[in-house]
Amino acid sequence: MAIRYPNGKTYIHSDKVPPKKQLNKQMTSFSKRGMSLEDDINASNQYYLAKGNAVIHKKPTPIQIVKVDYPKRSAAVIKEAYFRQASTTDYNGVYQGYYLDFEAKETKNKLSFPLKNFHDHQIVHMQQCIEQHAICFVIMRFTTSERLFLLEAVHLIEYWNNQQQDGRKSIPLKELEKSGYEMYYELSPRIPYLKVVDQLIAKLENVDTLAIE
Repeated sequence: MAIRYPNGKTYIHSDKVPPKKQLNKQMTSFSKRGMSLEDDINASNQYYLAKGNAVIHKKPTPIQIVKVDYPKRSAAVIKEAYFRQASTTDYNGVYQGYYLDFEAKETKNKLSFPLKNFHDHQIVHMQQCIEQHAICFVIMRFTTSERLFLLEAVHLIEYWNNQQQDGRKSIPLKELEKSGYEMYYELSPRIPYLKVVDQLIAKLENVDTLAIE
């Protein structure tokens, strides 16, 4: 099935591509080879929902179907479709009264994360969420080494904006190790990213307390 962006450009599908302090490295790798980052996050979100921890879902992307074939009366095959609008980020939801909004990306690169994996409209959306005091971030996976990082959107936006000045088109792994939070696979949930979100909330609440004082 051919799916196109609003500008008519053909969408080419690939596997969902899919800290400062490190979390406890217990159960170093419970990842299932072949699982996409999206699958792992979806499974984690289902776990959090079932436990009553958080309500977080993948955002649906509306598409406009323009061509359908009917090889059988009982079956229809979509041959061509368009995204109705540019997507923002992959996930959003609520956790402990806080609005979460985040993107999930992965790369086969070993030593850096390409900024081309992101788009202008996603960066703009993240900035708008931050201005509304949302907790906004990106979960990144290096598929070769199975390393996972959570990077706050403020840092991603900084790297993105600096492209114009220093010409750097990727985030070095060494810098991610400093400015991001490394996570490790567990049994349930597979990606325990809310442990990092707890740290972000604590930091946010501490800033608010200092502001009041």
